[in-house]
This record gives sequence, structure tokens and C-alpha cells, in this order.
Amino acid sequence: MKRLIFLLNLFLSVTLLYGQQSLTINGKVTDTSGASIPGVSVSVKGTTHGVVSDANGAYSLQASGQATLVFSFVGYKSHEVQVNNRGIINLVMEEEVVGVEEVVVVGYGTQKVKDLTSSISTVKSDDLAKTPASQPMNALQGKVAGVQIVNDGGPGNSATVRIRGIGSFPGMNNEAPLYVVDGMFYDNIDFLNPTDIETMSVLKDASAAAIYGVRAANGVILIETRSGSYNQKTKISYDGYEGYQIDQNVLKMANSQQYTAMANESGSGTEVQDVLNSMQKWGRSRVDPNIPVTNTDWYKQVIRQGQIRNHSVGIDGGTEKAKYSLGVNYFYQDGTLKELNNYERMNLRSKVDVKATNWLTVGENMIFSNATKYIDASNAWYNTYFAVPIFPVYDLTNTAATPFKYASADPLGYRNGQNPFPGMVSDQDQQKILKALATIYMEITVIPKVLTFKSTYNNSYTQVNERVVDLPWFIDNNFQNPHGTLTKTTSSYMNQYWDNILTFTKSFGSHNVTLMAGTSYKDETFQKLSAQGVDFPTLPQSWYISQSLTKPATAVGDDGLHQYGFSYFGRAAYNYQEKYLLYGTMRADGSSKYQQKWGYFPTVGAGWVVSEENFLKNNDYVPFLKLRGSWGELGNDHIQASDGARTTSLALTTMGGNLVSGTIAQNTFSSLKWEKTKETNVGLTARFLHNRLSADIDYFSRDTKNAAIPVNIPLIGGSVLKAVGTIRNSGFECTLNWSDKITDKLSYNVGANFATLKNQVRDLYGQPYIDYGTAEFRQRSYVGHPLNAYYGWKIAGVYQNQAQINADPIAVANGLIPGDFKYVDQNKDGKIDGSDRVILGSYFPNLTFGGNIGVKYLNFDLSASFYGQSGNSILNRRRGEMLWTSDGNLDADLAVNRWHGDGTSNKYPSSAGLLKVWNQKMSDYFVNDGKFWRIQNVQIGYTLKNQSWLNGNFPETRIFLTADHPLTHFKYQGFTPEVANGYDDVTYPVPAIYTIGLNIKF
Repeated sequence: MKRLIFLLNLFLSVTLLYGQQSLTINGKVTDTSGASIPGVSVSVKGTTHGVVSDANGAYSLQASGQATLVFSFVGYKSHEVQVNNRGIINLVMEEEVVGVEEVVVVGYGTQKVKDLTSSISTVKSDDLAKTPASQPMNALQGKVAGVQIVNDGGPGNSATVRIRGIGSFPGMNNEAPLYVVDGMFYDNIDFLNPTDIETMSVLKDASAAAIYGVRAANGVILIETRSGSYNQKTKISYDGYEGYQIDQNVLKMANSQQYTAMANESGSGTEVQDVLNSMQKWGRSRVDPNIPVTNTDWYKQVIRQGQIRNHSVGIDGGTEKAKYSLGVNYFYQDGTLKELNNYERMNLRSKVDVKATNWLTVGENMIFSNATKYIDASNAWYNTYFAVPIFPVYDLTNTAATPFKYASADPLGYRNGQNPFPGMVSDQDQQKILKALATIYMEITVIPKVLTFKSTYNNSYTQVNERVVDLPWFIDNNFQNPHGTLTKTTSSYMNQYWDNILTFTKSFGSHNVTLMAGTSYKDETFQKLSAQGVDFPTLPQSWYISQSLTKPATAVGDDGLHQYGFSYFGRAAYNYQEKYLLYGTMRADGSSKYQQKWGYFPTVGAGWVVSEENFLKNNDYVPFLKLRGSWGELGNDHIQASDGARTTSLALTTMGGNLVSGTIAQNTFSSLKWEKTKETNVGLTARFLHNRLSADIDYFSRDTKNAAIPVNIPLIGGSVLKAVGTIRNSGFECTLNWSDKITDKLSYNVGANFATLKNQVRDLYGQPYIDYGTAEFRQRSYVGHPLNAYYGWKIAGVYQNQAQINADPIAVANGLIPGDFKYVDQNKDGKIDGSDRVILGSYFPNLTFGGNIGVKYLNFDLSASFYGQSGNSILNRRRGEMLWTSDGNLDADLAVNRWHGDGTSNKYPSSAGLLKVWNQKMSDYFVNDGKFWRIQNVQIGYTLKNQSWLNGNFPETRIFLTADHPLTHFKYQGFTPEVANGYDDVTYPVPAIYTIGLNIKF
């Protein structure tokens, strides 16, 4: 027996030794047609040892007899081959159509990219995670052609999102897309942690979005959250970053020297005296005794660096019968305004799927979000802009001031105190936001791989407790808030959806069919209760309405809403030999909201995979080419249910020779319904040059036929909403991406996208136009022009001297002087009046563009992205404050470049001219170019993996540095060119964010 054991051990030792001996392995790599593939990476798994196949596809390397070789090449499927003591290993590599085989989420299901006839763009979690932001949509900016995202710099604030323009009359909260998170509908997704998102798919055209019917007119964004996998070992991951926010492009305001010069040139004795009062109170400058010593940069005083941090822990895994994903996230963001202004959120999530039997799967998905948000004082940025530089923040001689000795501009002669700090300190506006999403489902396999039934119940609950505190303060008799006010509002939203879906999938030879039919029931409720107290104790523990001396009955509010609906929907997808594609959906929506109870929303699509034809098949230069087209109808139920009023008016008439008074009653109610949008989309999806280059190109035309617009009421006056307008959005979109691997150590990718947009009013129910905004700053919708375009006079320049005045009859007739504006006489009638007004621009960009570049070398990675837009204008409403008051500050660009002598400026009027009504007309002086481009994000990282530490496996670790929005280039005289509706009176600046982060995977 001992001999037998000895011989056995000897045999095993020799075998092991042989297996560990290094072999010379030769071979050749070819494709499925037998052609050689040069440049294939052949490496020994688990090591850095490897070679590259030569021009004939041949390779040779040394490896252990028990090693595993890894073959990889761009455009082909990777292969792992065990050596098994072989000296010759030849390999046939299969071509991989990168991306088009990928499965993406569509409405109530999934499809392969190659089978799509619609315009759908998908962004994965890795791309979203590069942007440090509280809101997922901020991270999407510039990544999807045709999607305009306007950021808001306030902590926790949501971005404005527009997909392919606006098809509704603006200003009625009806522009946002529909968000579908794991099957549940939302108007915004401000509660989601971006790192919890697995994929985000943008359904841009009607064919893709029409399955959601009456909610889909503004586009649909489908979000799938993170989940585990079956038969997956438990993985624990940490993702986090810490950083700072820094306001960039801070607007330069007139300093004391520039402000004094403008005051002296204004011709206003009051303004000159105000400057003299400042010098008398606080002293004169030692450099120039003609200007005040006080030179306050108010933006510098109110701005701070803001912290931002995000920390997440996730646990993912699965067994043969179940998969799970659990996570917790903490996010904090300061505002860059020096006040109680921040956002803090804690999220918990769980997602579990269980194969209860071989025919039944059940699951749940829950997200719990608890956030606290302190909102910036509504007038802080506004007051900062207008605060004159010739008085300080504090006045220690003002002993009567409370709670702090702030200075005021009022004693100098100004009509208000101007100092922004009293309001910033006293305003403490808090929102506590609780959101809970719960989804449970069961899926029954009726016929394996053929017929399934899925029933899903979604419940979304939101509660917002808002406390608006305005504490009392006193600076002087004309600058004070003597009565503190406390307003509390509780709002709750409960939305329930129950979906039942039957899906049939079957192949009949070359015919492949997928049929889906379903129903959806919705129940949406809203409740709101508010009250107010006046003169309450200032200690925070006493901030209750019951502690207030006065409780105005008129400030008590009670509101609510209950709407429900039922829908039927279906989809049919067919392809022949994966070459000819047909697609169609139909949805019927019933709603309690409108008098018209039912709406019907069909769509059809077709595609031709040209690369499957014999004349193009197996072509390495064009491995995939598909032409597609679609048409469909969408709905928008964000329109209010009805509009109008019951009006009465006094009337006088003569009866029997006597004057008799009476009343006339009129009803002007209208019956509204959902807007209906019809859209046509044609496109191309292609892959070129061994799949290194991908392209998606689309043209779309979208008409909203029954847009709700204001219609004038004959005789009575006023207006009422009617669903009678027509609005068109059309454009061209292009996305290109290139990726390549230079060596097994170095790879890179480059991408770019752009989109054009033409927004146009097509019909206003016979009305010549619709006005919007104020009479002083008119916006007007004309047929053939964009919605709410800026409307006014064009400036031809500035009168430079008296000779120019004398040579122009218009200038003589209006008593103009050098330094006044010269307007364009559009109709050449020798006068400037209302008939000379024209369209001055629109806040819709006609071009948006984005791009990205990435490089990986060994364990290092570097990525950068950019974004921009052009063709849009911004109404600089802040400059227009001169219409109502002349005693505020102005921006430095205007102060420096004002007209102050012949040839000094042909763009801005003189200081005296700013005070004249002639120069205050709505003109392109107030309408500025809003184009910009930005370095959106730069990130550099280093990854450690397959490392040993203390005799154990070191977890995969990545450390990275990120600069978000580090550089923005624009000419607009404001803090930021990102103004959602183009009307800039108060805009929170978008800061640059610099972070250091860490990802760990156990």
C-alpha cells in the first residue's frame, strides 16, 4: 500500500510539474469567412503577459500548459481558451455587432436595438455617475441629441427638461416630460440618487412614446433602477465623493468710481446728492477724493463656497431562485448664497425578485426618500444686483438696528434700504419632503418562452411640509420688517397604478412576432392645507401658528383633487428574417378630468435592415445599416380641465324716459381636453468600419393640433383658454460615436451629437397674435414665428453728435440729444411708433450640441465632455428696472461702455439717456445673445484590481478627480446663460463643482 501511495504521489507531482512547464503556443486567428485578423490581443488570463497577432493573423507566446488564453479585438466577441498542454491553438472569432444586439427598455417591455423603428436614446449608469449632482437630469445634459436641459444652481433644484421643443403654450406647467421609474409615473425625479440608476432611456418620437398615451406629448424618460442577478455572488460596493462648489463668471457690477461717474453724468441732482451723502457719512477715497471711500462688491459679500457630498453603499447578489439589490445613500449640497440655503437627502432602496416556481416570479421594488431643503430668499439675488456700491454691509453707528447692525442706503437718500442681508438672514424657508415608491408584481409563464402574464401594482406617496419663516428686523424707519410671519403648508400626493399585461412571443420560421396587450388603472389624489400666523416668538422651538398673536382667517387654505382613469393599450412587433420590421401600438385613455372622456393614440413604424441584404451582408465596412420611419399621436393631460369665469357688469338704459340701471351676466367657461400631438420621424441607425463608428440620424416634425391657447372674448374683453391652436416643432438630430483599441493597454472613444430645432406657431384661431408678459417687456406669439418671441424695436445705434440729430427728422421731432438711441424705422414713414416693432429673438435655441472623449491606458482613465447651444436670446429684465427706479446699481459692462462722448459707444446710451422714456422702449438693448459653450465635465481616475494585500485579495478600488462645469464661455451680461424661460430677473447661478471620489467593490 505504501508503495502504491508513493507511486501515485510521484505520478501527480510529475504531472503537475509538466503542467506548470512553459510551452510555446502558436496559432492563427481568422474570422468566420476564413480571413486573417491582424491586431488581435492574445494574453494569458490573470497576467499582463500577451502578444498581438501579425498581418497574417499569426501569433506565438509562452504560457503554462494549464493557462487560459484570452483573445480580444474590437468588433469581435472575446474568447477564453484553455491551453490543456496544446502547442497549437487556432481560433475562429465571431463578429459582434456592437450595441445593436443590446436590449433596451421600451414602454411596458424591452426590445433589441436592431429591432427598433423608433428614436430611443439610452444612457447608462457609468455616464450619469460622472456628474456630481443632486438630480439625475442634471447629469444628462449634453448626452442626448434633441434633449435640452437647463440647469438651476440652487441646492436640490430640478432642471428644466424639454424633449424636441415645446408643443404647448408656455407658462402653464405643461412642458415637462413623463418620467417612468420602474413602471411608476412621475412629473419629476428629484428624489432619485443618480448612482441607483441602471439605465435611462429617452423616448423621443411618437412611435416610442405613444404607448403612454395621454401623458406622453412632451416625451418620455424611462428609468430602470439598479438590480441584482441570479446566481451572482454577493457584491458590496461603495460610491462616494466630497467636493466644493464655486460660482464662476460672477457678474461684474459698477464699482464706486464707475457708479459716481454715471451719477454725475445722469443730469439728476438727486443721484449726485446721494453720492455726496455717502462721502459725508463714510468718507472720501484717498486715491480720488471725488468718489466715496466705500466700495462694496455685493456679489463678493453674498457668495460663498458651497460643500457637496454624496455617499452610497449597495449590496447586490442572487441565488438560483432569487436576486436582490439593497442600498442606502446620503447626499448633501450647500447653496452658494450666504444664508441658510442647503439640501440634504437620505435614500433607502430595495429590489427583490423571486422565482417562486418554474412558472411564477414575484418581486418588489421600494424607494424611500427623506429630504430637507432650505430655499434661498426669493429676492436675495435681485437685491444684490441693485445694491449700490457706496454703502457698506454693516453700520456700527446704527445702534437702533436689530438683530444685526446692518447698513442701509435709505439715509443716503435712496428709496429703499437695498442691503440684501436683512432679508437673507430673516428668511428661513424650509421644506421637508418625504417620498415613498412601492412596486409589487407577479409574472406568470403561461407557455414557456411564448406567453407571459404580468400584473404590477405601483403606489407613490409624497408629502411636503413647508414652513416659511420671515423674522422681524429693523434697520431704520423706512427699511424694516416689523411683523414676523409664519406660514405652514402641508401637501400630500397619492398616486396608484395597477397594470396588467399579456405578452406573446413566437417565431414561425423566418417570421418573428411579439404581441402585447394590457390595461392600466390610475387613481391620483392631492390634498393641501395651509395657515398663517403673525407676530410669533422668534425662538425656533416656538415657531408654531398656535404661538402667534394673530391668525388671519384669510390666510387659511384648503385644497384638494381626485382624478382617476382607465386605459387599454397594445403593441405588435413583427420582423421577417430580422430584415424587415413592422411596429405598431394603440392606447385608449379614459379620464375623469375632461368632459371628453376618451382619447385614442395610435402609432405605426417600419424599418429595413439593409445590412441583412445579400449585397451588403458580411461587409466589414458597413456591418449594420437600418432605415426606419414612424408616425404616431401623443397626448398631454397637463392642461387644466376647464377655464373661464362667470362675470357681471353694470349697464344703463332708458325705459319710459327714465334712466334705469341693471346688470348683465355672462358665462365664459370653456370645455378643455388634452392636447393631441402628431409626429413623423424618419431615421437611420448604422455601424461602420468594424463597428468602430456608430451613427444615429433623425428628422422629425411634430404638430400639436389642439393646443390650449388664450382666445379673446368678443365684447366682454379678457380671454379664455380654448383647445384651438396649432404649434409645430421640427428638427434634425445626429449622434456619432467612435471607439477603438490601439493596443491591449490603450483604448479611446470619441462622441459628438447635435440637434436643430424650429419652433413655430401655425394657427391662433384667427387671432393675429397672442401677447405674453408685461406691456413694458412684451413677448408675442405670431403665426410663422416661435412661441412667446421677444417683440419690440431694433436699435440702429446711438446718436453721436448734434449734427446727426439735426440730420434726422425723427430725432428733431422727439427732442433727442447725443447719447440717445436711434431706432430702425421699419416702415419708412418718418416716425417711430408701434408699427415699427419686430420680432427680436426667441429663448428657444435652434442648435444644441454635445460631445465626449475618453482614454484608457492600463489602469488610468480620462474622460471629458462639452455642451453648448446657440440661436437663443435672453431678456435682460434686470436692466429694465430703470423704468421704475433710477437709484439702483447697474452692471459694469454698461457702466464702462456707456455713451459718454462722440464715438465712445454705439451700443449703450448715455447715463442721462438711461433715465429717458425714449430709451426705455422694449428693444434689442434688453434682448441679449444667449449662446454659450461649456466644458461640461472632466474626470481622471485610477483603478486598482487583482491586487493582494496582507495575504488577501484587495477590493477593486477606483479613485477619481472630477471638475464639473469648470469653464463656460458666453457673452450674456448675467451670471449664467442658462435661463429656463429666457426671462432673467432672478436666476440662481450654476456653480463649478470640484470633487474627489472613491469607488470600492468587494
